Amino acid sequence: MRIYRYVTHAVVLLTAVVMSGYSAIDHIPSFSLGPRTAAVNAEAAYSGGPAGDVSLGRDGTIIKPVSIPTSALPNRQPIVYTLMPGDSLESVAAAFRVRLRDITWSNPGLRLPLKAGKTLRLPPVPGVVVVARNGDSPASLAASYGVDSSTIIGFNHINDQQLTPGATLVIPVDPAMGPNLSTGVPADPIAAGQLLCPIAGSHIIQGFGPTSFALEPSFGGYAHFHTGVDLIAEYGTPIVAAAGGKVTGVGFSGAFGLRVEITDSFGLVEIYAHMQEVTVDVGKPVQQGQKIGLVGSTGLSIGAHLHMQLEVGGVPTSPTPLVGC
Repeated sequence: MRIYRYVTHAVVLLTAVVMSGYSAIDHIPSFSLGPRTAAVNAEAAYSGGPAGDVSLGRDGTIIKPVSIPTSALPNRQPIVYTLMPGDSLESVAAAFRVRLRDITWSNPGLRLPLKAGKTLRLPPVPGVVVVARNGDSPASLAASYGVDSSTIIGFNHINDQQLTPGATLVIPVDPAMGPNLSTGVPADPIAAGQLLCPIAGSHIIQGFGPTSFALEPSFGGYAHFHTGVDLIAEYGTPIVAAAGGKVTGVGFSGAFGLRVEITDSFGLVEIYAHMQEVTVDVGKPVQQGQKIGLVGSTGLSIGAHLHMQLEVGGVPTSPTPLVGC
């Protein structure tokens, strides 16, 4: 029994000595020929920390960084403005930093002069405010205004089922592209949102405004007022559309002589007068730069030239500048 106790004590002591010199062995398979020793870090699998530009969560989960806006997000609601005494299209455009054409585009049937108390719908971004009609869909509006349907859906937080008649939408339109015609082609492929010179390189021989020329009618409190611009050109010179739109009038009209009327994509009416010949038909779409007729001297005219007039709600307004004149 005594010998047995000695042997037992010896075994216990030997075991303690062996364990005191034991180092942790990592038995994870590797390409080395034998086991490799390493310190085991049990905390790494549970606590997170930064790793470059990404934060790691518990168990190595990647947490995507969140950017915090430093400025106010743009308002996506249409602006409704009540006109004040003395307001004009130009003053409203300047005050709200919108284009004049976006104002006329968003307010079909607009009449000049502006009347105090009336309201205008203004887009918060370059584009147009529209009121949905029966049969409208994001796809049909996208085709009409030259944008992607996802732009309309995303900007207005809607889906195809929510486009009900009477709903007011904002359609952002890239100013560099402009709207489309009903045919789906760009209305203004040459100078988006601007008026192209109907006779390239032609000189303006009479501008818009009061004049001493006795043949001009009275207008706006002036005895004689020229309601458009006159471009000098020879008989038979081709005339092109200053902006894309729809032909809304063709034929003889008093002092205008033979004239073409185009309602452009922004709702502005362009009149081309004193023409010798017309090459477009009423109701047809025309694209900016498309030939619409030839220079003549019909109506109240004393020589070959083109009278171009721009109207908002039947009231003349200056058509300048004309790109290319």
